[in-house]
Amino acid sequence: MKPTLVRLALALAVTATAAASFAQPGDRVPVRDIKLLLKGAIEHGTARGVIVGDAAAYVRQRFDTVAPIEVDVKKLHALPQPGCSRLEVTTRQLAVSENGKREDKELVYQLSYCRDGTFPEKR
Repeated sequence: MKPTLVRLALALAVTATAAASFAQPGDRVPVRDIKLLLKGAIEHGTARGVIVGDAAAYVRQRFDTVAPIEVDVKKLHALPQPGCSRLEVTTRQLAVSENGKREDKELVYQLSYCRDGTFPEKR
């Protein structure tokens, strides 16, 4: 294999490994929806991502900005149902145009979610 191809393959492998890791605070995982980040926060305490795909394109067009949609998820505490946790989700996007004004936006909310992709049962 040529040295350039070896370096390219190595760079791709390192990039893929970094993107799959939730442990490194500076990295943001590209996701099409936040379920992967919710599960990551349940497993590792926190997860950071950036929304990509059709949903991101729609939001960027709707709010006339090219800024990425960043999502941070933090595990607040485990719930009684095994594999379920209370999570805090923070989404942010810079330079959003709304009502004739351009400003940075942030939305913080909490939800209960389970590792298997369901919501916990009410007891």
